[in-house]
This record gives sequence, C-alpha cells and structure tokens, in this order.
Amino acid sequence: MIYVFGDCELDLGRYELRRTGAVRAVEPQVFDVLTELIRNRRRVVSKDELLDAVWGDRFVSESALTSRVKAARRAIGDDGRAQRFIRTVHGRGYQFVGDVSERSGTPDTTGTGVAPTATARPPEQEIRFRTAADGTRLAYATMGSGPPLVKAANWLSHLDYDWHSPVWRHWLTELSSRFTLIRYDERGCGLSDWEVPRFSFDAWVDDLETVVDAAGLDRFPLLGISQGGPVAIAYAVRHPERVSHLVLFGSYAQGRRKRAVTSSDVELVEAMIDLVRLGWERPTPIYRQMFAASFLPDGTQSEWRVFDDLQVRSCSPENAWRFMNEFADIDVVDLAPQVTAPTLIIGARHDQVGPFQESRLLAGLIPGSRLVPLDSCNHLLPERDPAWRQFLTELDHFLLSGAGVPRTTSRVPGLP
Repeated sequence: MIYVFGDCELDLGRYELRRTGAVRAVEPQVFDVLTELIRNRRRVVSKDELLDAVWGDRFVSESALTSRVKAARRAIGDDGRAQRFIRTVHGRGYQFVGDVSERSGTPDTTGTGVAPTATARPPEQEIRFRTAADGTRLAYATMGSGPPLVKAANWLSHLDYDWHSPVWRHWLTELSSRFTLIRYDERGCGLSDWEVPRFSFDAWVDDLETVVDAAGLDRFPLLGISQGGPVAIAYAVRHPERVSHLVLFGSYAQGRRKRAVTSSDVELVEAMIDLVRLGWERPTPIYRQMFAASFLPDGTQSEWRVFDDLQVRSCSPENAWRFMNEFADIDVVDLAPQVTAPTLIIGARHDQVGPFQESRLLAGLIPGSRLVPLDSCNHLLPERDPAWRQFLTELDHFLLSGAGVPRTTSRVPGLP
C-alpha cells in the first residue's frame, strides 16, 4: 500500500517516505507514527495507542512520542502551527487531517528509471526484531536455504531496500542461493532503531551476539565486510566455539585515525568526518558523492546515484557522522592473533576504503589465514566486475568444499 498526500508518498512495502519523488530519511519510529496516524485518520489516535503501536512493551517517555511527531511534521513539510496534516488534539492525542489517497504499485526502487521486473524479484525473507540489553530494537532477516551463514552488519544497509538496490541485490541473491543467510541492520541504520543509547564498537559486537542468539544458531560461518570485519573478529574471539569459519572482505584491522601516519593523514581523516557532519543532509548529493566514488570508483554515474540513494535511505545525517567518527578509532590488532577459526581474507588490490595493505596486515595477524587478492578497485563489488565471480569461487571453495561447513551443529528456526 502507498498512501499519497500533498507532495508526499508513504510506501509501506518499501518502508519509504518520498517527497516530490525524493526519498526522505526518517527514523523507523517516525515512519511508524506516520503509518498509524494515516491508517486511523478518521479519528483521533491517543498518545497511549501510538506508544503501544510504535514501541510495544518498551517503556519510553511521552517526550519520545512528541519528538517523533515533530520529526514527522518536518519530514512531510507540515507547519507545526498551521497543522495541515497532523493536528494536535490537546489532552487526547493526534489526528491526520490531510487528504489521503491510496494506491498499490511498483515504483522505481533501483535508481535506473525502470521498475523491477518479476524475474528480478528476490527470494522471500523473514524480517524479525530483537531488543538488545540496552533497549535498542534490532532488525534481522533470514532467507535462503542450506547451511547457515551470518553476515555481520556493515554501514549503509537496509534489510528491505537492499533487495531492490543494485548495490547489494546480487550479493544477497547469490549468498541466499547457497546458504540460509542471516543478516541485520546495525543500530542507527536501516530498520533498526536510529536513536540509540550506545554507539560504539563494543555495542556493535553485542548486537551481533544478540542477533545470533535470536536466530538460535549454535555453530556457523561468519562473514565480515568492511567495518563488519573487525566486529566479526571480535565476536570470533569472544565466542570461538561458535564460529566455524571466518570470511573477511575489504576489511581492516585499524580505522583511518588509528592507521594515520603523518600529520596530513590525520588532517585528511578529520576533514572527511567533518564533511559528513556538515554536508550529509544537504539537498545536493555532491557532498555524499565522495563516498560513492570511494566505494565504487569503477562505477557509472547511474551507479553512483543508486549508491547515494542507499546512503539517504539507510542512515540519518547525525548517525552518518557518528558512524564515521567511530569507524576511525577501530583497532583489532591485539584481537586478531587470538582468532582460532579457519579464516579467508579477500581484498581488492586498489581498494581505497579497505586498503589492500590492511588485508595483508590481517593475514599476518590471524594464525593460518589465507589471503586472496582481487584485481579490482571497488570496495563493494558490482555484479559486472570480473572480481565478483572470483570472490564467489573463493567463497564456495572455502565454505562448501570438502572441509565444508558443519551442517548438523546449527539450527535455524523454521527449517528442518
């Protein structure tokens, strides 16, 4: 269902708010508040109803609801005094008073100007939520068949939209055709909570632990891409009995700030972080295109636009800055030598985000690990990159060959 009002569209199927055709990044709770108000627009929705519908059995203050309503008004261009769309009924609650039409359809979600075809429709996935110890609601998904494979979360992910984005679609299609793939949106990103009490490396490791426990896994291979690699390393050290194999792609042992050598290196790191803080929410994508060019230097202008679309959908400007600042201080140099799981490290020779020298460093730190260089400059391999097929070949050999993945020591809910 797509609700259309003013110059906005609230797309329930894609978890998207679009205004004048452009996706507006909103927190999951803001999206949920809008959905509840529009669904029940013929009446006043009490504050208690909204709190129950959006936060469930989690205790939150009324001020949390007030802030989400204000954010919803800003996102849809509603004047808080005129209240064209959301009317405040003092002492009772809120009512959506704007004219709304409903339609169903398949809008362009690929950024290419063409709606996805039936043949491109992804396999079904089951999205669930699990609350971490500090109250953060984490979204995780299970799809595919076969032995389990857990993908540690990395920046710029959205469990629903990833299936429709050319950035990730071929990754998820191939992995879910080989494995029962378990992945999740890290805190501050995608369908997980965007406003979180903790935003740190240790919190990311705890979140991986929370998702693995929620999925009911005993022993499994673990895939870490980019900054998901250090998180996977830390988890493998914390739970050596559970990680059967470790795969690291485009990853690193130290963040940019930690591996900076010269004063100009340090200045460049801080400048990049400041660029995110100051430019991420600008209406023009020019400030964000630096990241598209870094992640996909071989990409076309169309692919860069798609990547920018992913950035806007998956993360708020404030959290983008927080992610970048925290990434810069990652350091698992002392943890890596403690990894006991068989480890495959794959890196593109000319990757600027996860430099190949970092893959070499990891291979020297993790006992018995194997390093595979790819002839590519892309941090996230496009489907057309010849290195993509080499990556899959190496993954199959490592996880599905004679050594294989234990198929009887892991259980996935809903599977025999």
